[in-house]
Amino acid sequence: MRVLVGMSGGVDSSVAALLLKQKGYDVTGAIMSLWGDGPVFQNLKDKIRNNNQKDTTHCACLTPDKTKEIEHAQKVAEKLGIDFHIIDCSKEYEKSVINYFKEEYMQGRTPNPCVHCNRFIKFNVFPLLAKQHGIEFDKFATGHYAKIVHENGRYLLKKGINTKKDQSYFLYGLTQEQLGKTIMPLGEYTKEQIREIARKYNLEVADKPDSQDFYNGDYNDILCAEPKQGNIVNKQGKVLGTHQGFWNFTIGQRKGIGVAAAAPLYVIELRKETNEVVVAYKEEALNKGLIASNIILSAIDSLEKPLNCSVKIRSAQEPKDAVINPLKDGRIEVIFSELQNPIAKGQSAVFYDGDTVLGGGIIDEVL
Repeated sequence: MRVLVGMSGGVDSSVAALLLKQKGYDVTGAIMSLWGDGPVFQNLKDKIRNNNQKDTTHCACLTPDKTKEIEHAQKVAEKLGIDFHIIDCSKEYEKSVINYFKEEYMQGRTPNPCVHCNRFIKFNVFPLLAKQHGIEFDKFATGHYAKIVHENGRYLLKKGINTKKDQSYFLYGLTQEQLGKTIMPLGEYTKEQIREIARKYNLEVADKPDSQDFYNGDYNDILCAEPKQGNIVNKQGKVLGTHQGFWNFTIGQRKGIGVAAAAPLYVIELRKETNEVVVAYKEEALNKGLIASNIILSAIDSLEKPLNCSVKIRSAQEPKDAVINPLKDGRIEVIFSELQNPIAKGQSAVFYDGDTVLGGGIIDEVL
């Protein structure tokens, strides 16, 4: 079987390619080129050049210089004796991920660009463009820490055994078709085991640091928003301070708000229309649930009645016990068994049955 491995220049995808080759697959490697010549790309490049800033974005997906990553991936491919290709996905990435990120942020929501990228770019545009470039393959593989199994005629996405590195949250948006065409060979390994394999086979990326985020710099580099003074208010509308734009804050933020108080304040709402940032003490900031839209269900055909499951609302958080209820408009209501820290609109809510991903959606309302 011919397999195309999406390589990033890091240890995970490199070992994924190695493991697949050892299993007898006909492996080809390819890396996405995401940096283009659009206005956001140029703005980021100009900021680094004009301010003589050290480019700290190299540990992120969005970076002006992928030279080292491409070089690392190419060296691994050469060591493994596999073909290697560079696929330009920059136009599609700017349209589907960067523009989405900007639009959501400027609406006072907190998007998850990695979820969006996986669904529309990494597991869609990337393999499609690879085929257009003449690369022949039967399956697409990545170095994600998650598992795909086939049970009762359905492909199921499951958590990887490495709970600290499990990436199923970011992959819930994959369709049955995408899951059926994908291999994730790292789901049965821990991160340290992967590094040990890389060391054993003398891959120079064995101890390379992990990518940390979508972008490691100031998000305003991407948003390109001019400062605009607004008020920081409490739930009763009392003005507690001022700010230079609601987009400089995130839901749940506790530090750097700029307001002195007897106890820590948390950002609980961003109001685009009035440019207000709403804050509250912890006891006032907790949420009992949410309503999610843009629902994708992978393990079940549909949700017809309330279901007890666990729900994850942040990538670094453990799933929490909840009841999910289908609404008449196609959305899903989530009611948690315990109150949760401030929930951010625009983030993903992912539903789990044990280690199986049932599906998920985008947080639309907070209850």
